[in-house]
Amino acid sequence: MQLRGCGTALVTPFRQDGSIDDTALSNLVTWQIESGIDFLVPCGTTGETPTLTHDEWLHVIDTTIEVTAGRVPVVAGATSNATRDAVEKAKQLVARPGVDAILTASPYYNKPTQEGQYRHFAAIAEAAAGKPIVLYNVPGRTAANIEPATLARLAEIPNIIGVKEASGNMTQIAEAINSVPETFLVLSGDDAVTLPVIALGGVGVVSVASNEIPHEMAALARSALNNDWTTARQIHRKYLQLMQANFIESSPLPVKAVLAMMGKVEEVYRLPLLPMRRDTRSRLQKVASEAGLISKPSSHAPDPAEFFIYENWAAGPHKIVLHRGSCGQCAHGKGRPSGHDQNHARWHGPYASLAETRAAAHDMTGVLIRSECKCV
Repeated sequence: MQLRGCGTALVTPFRQDGSIDDTALSNLVTWQIESGIDFLVPCGTTGETPTLTHDEWLHVIDTTIEVTAGRVPVVAGATSNATRDAVEKAKQLVARPGVDAILTASPYYNKPTQEGQYRHFAAIAEAAAGKPIVLYNVPGRTAANIEPATLARLAEIPNIIGVKEASGNMTQIAEAINSVPETFLVLSGDDAVTLPVIALGGVGVVSVASNEIPHEMAALARSALNNDWTTARQIHRKYLQLMQANFIESSPLPVKAVLAMMGKVEEVYRLPLLPMRRDTRSRLQKVASEAGLISKPSSHAPDPAEFFIYENWAAGPHKIVLHRGSCGQCAHGKGRPSGHDQNHARWHGPYASLAETRAAAHDMTGVLIRSECKCV
């Protein structure tokens, strides 16, 4: 197994009822492999893994393994902020044929020290019984940064073979690459800085954008690794806006939205993630169109259902009005006028469904009047 080039941090497709869309997942995996991707990463952050049950987590990994059928390596995500739970997950993956390596991120929320992170990862590596481990440093999500000195210590553990570096700090990434053996794999965790990471000695990228453009991202990484910087820069220049647009809202909202525009998945998320805002969706459509992924932005596409509660004390004793997010009758549109007085009025939401909105309105104390706008 050789983890070089471009690996896709796969989205997890859902149906409208919230269940996992096995057909869409299988088709996505097949398309990725046929497009020349180098390896696949199911159940990372992009896969909305924190919202999956334990059985669903294993199901997504098993489906990926089954469809992949050994054609490319599968690096399965297994993260927990409880070391004992992370160890158990690692043991389960070790027992699964077809898992070539494990990707595991720093414990989130706990904010462990460097020594705490070292012991956490060392325990996982010991439990994995020789299975290759790739660390994932993404302090923007975990609030815990793997510092270069700690990474150098972890690199001494035989089955910890690499790191996905998404700190966003190029100085730190350069120091990390210089701190570990040349055989230790440093992969960019951010599409936009893939080229500088490879130039510093990295071996590729775990990509979000490759969900949308697998052939192009694989070509970008391979060109850079082969010192064909002219081709690599051309690809980077052409798709940089798309790479950046994938983070105009929380990932994986934009990448899933683009895949839905391309007809690859349904645009369904699990709470606490909500559909993209109308203004950022329009920007994303423009970028996707310019990148050649869709024919043109769909100006008449309906906005995702989104509902709000407007609590207007000035209009009466705690008067409540329910609005749709795209309401055109409110003062400033979108169901949320920006100029209301916080001392006399308040907006609540967004809510994903009208039933949820009505239930929230019913639960508010002291409500004497409740009405619904014509938009509802």
